Amino acid sequence: MEPRIDEIADGIFRLSVHVPEIAPPAGLTFNHFLVLGEEPLLFHTGLRRMFPLIRSAVARLIPPEQLRWIAFGHYEADECGAMNEWLAIAPRAEVAHGQTGCMVSLNDMADRTPRILGDGEVIELGRGKRLRYIDTPHIPHGWDAGVLYEETSGTLLCGDLFTQLGNGAALTEGDIVGPAIAAEDLFRFSSLNPGMGRTIRGLAGLSPRTLALMHGPSFRGDGAGALNALAEDYDGRLRRGVAMGELAAPA
Repeated sequence: MEPRIDEIADGIFRLSVHVPEIAPPAGLTFNHFLVLGEEPLLFHTGLRRMFPLIRSAVARLIPPEQLRWIAFGHYEADECGAMNEWLAIAPRAEVAHGQTGCMVSLNDMADRTPRILGDGEVIELGRGKRLRYIDTPHIPHGWDAGVLYEETSGTLLCGDLFTQLGNGAALTEGDIVGPAIAAEDLFRFSSLNPGMGRTIRGLAGLSPRTLALMHGPSFRGDGAGALNALAEDYDGRLRRGVAMGELAAPA
């Protein structure tokens, strides 16, 4: 499981590990994103047992001890399982996350006190890199969920949005919505809620040029169109769930 390294946008690298044993034969990719700057940021620490693999991949780009920020979508093993291993080797590194994630998990689980990010707060990495934190509770599942948007390159670090199977190209201009719908049909990993479509359409309002998926290829192109299409699919799932009595009607 040697990590694959690809630059998906200027100064943003995808470090990908494919695990064929998950949902064979296609398998599932676990993607981690290193954003370079004077204060480099790693989005997704990886599973604790993957730490040696991801550390070796980071070391091909920067000395790992120079890492300054550690961030992720929500508190889950594949997103932040190795955060304390990173904190141990990078003495200046801080975990950065939203208020809910810090309150319910990270203030206790992180070996150093995390930085709490307000909705819309920006981390300046230097060299033109600006990462804006956006709260997205329950999108697609965790109560503490959030995403990061790199404003200069127009790259949305999506977390588990658009999750799909397989190990294709690192960067695609093809369809990412259809495969994401198929994965949702298979895994049922999303927390359907009345605000889901509205929240995803809010992300579409950023008009991102690149979508960095945690599980699947990164996408270059009409990010707003892809996000709006995904929002419409979730709205349809909610309507069908209400009609069948599986979900309560929105108040």
